[in-house]
Amino acid sequence: MDFNLDDTQQDLRALAADLLAKEATQERLDAHEKTGLPYDDKVWQAMSQAGLTSVCVPESAGGAGLGAVELAVVLREVGARAAPVPALATLVSTLAVARYGTPEQVTRSAEGIGTLALREREPVSVERSGDGWLVSGRKTAVPHGGEAAYVLVTTGEGLFMTAGPWTARPEYASDGGGLATVVLDRAPAERLAGQEGVAHVRQLFTAAVAAQASGVLAGALKLTTEYIRTRKQFGRALAEFQAVTVQIADVYIAARALDVAMWSGAWLLANDLPADEDVAVAGFHVSEAYRALFTCQHLHGGLGLDVTYPLHRYFAQAKHLSHLLGGADAQLDLIGALV
Repeated sequence: MDFNLDDTQQDLRALAADLLAKEATQERLDAHEKTGLPYDDKVWQAMSQAGLTSVCVPESAGGAGLGAVELAVVLREVGARAAPVPALATLVSTLAVARYGTPEQVTRSAEGIGTLALREREPVSVERSGDGWLVSGRKTAVPHGGEAAYVLVTTGEGLFMTAGPWTARPEYASDGGGLATVVLDRAPAERLAGQEGVAHVRQLFTAAVAAQASGVLAGALKLTTEYIRTRKQFGRALAEFQAVTVQIADVYIAARALDVAMWSGAWLLANDLPADEDVAVAGFHVSEAYRALFTCQHLHGGLGLDVTYPLHRYFAQAKHLSHLLGGADAQLDLIGALV
């Protein structure tokens, strides 16, 4: 397994990093937070115009036709800026439709925001209707369920794609990221795949969450490292104190552990190799990344609690990403079942 990015992936990373550095500035994000909107449309439109939102759309539908590793490259840069955009759900959705959908479905998936409905309190029902299907039920924790143009729904019958109608009931998200409970009442749908598609989409989603969490922790680590280098106490920089260096080293170790598991899972998925265990380990380390954010906050002292300081965005997004996967215990249960 080669953890080095190839030329295309490096160019994609540079494009995403440069664009988000320009568009997702502190001033822009401050202004967005005051609006209360689920995502920053200006940043999202800039990403769309640069082709970053369609990297997983096949070339036949106007995209770049790239895969899971390139998806991870883009999402890691989104996380590094804590950018409030629906990139995670959209990129996973388009990659899933590219794999399982018809050319017409692929074309539709390239238009607007896409999302995934993976979690539920009770099974979703599916019934035949002519040549199509009708889906009914309630899905929880759907990213941008109120803004999406289509949703991929996991059921006992397989993976389905629907453009609604559905009712979106807002849920609380720690980063304000537009979570919703999606209620489907005999919504027309198209079957994309069987249970193998359901399993694959869940793995893609976990890997994508891990990629964005990797960027979040990298951004928080950079911010914290710069702070302890310049903040002085008793006439010395904080970084000169052994207790501080040990704590920042723990954050670095958490970041490296997440990176290794995430890139391993993404590479295996991209090459159609068994990725269950690697992806599950990456999902566990998402929660470890969230815990590492507490250390970053602690090393900032009182400043770490100031919502006008950018660290709070990384903290909120790390918490949100951990919750999307059900937390550390859920991932440990999954790892235990696999091994």
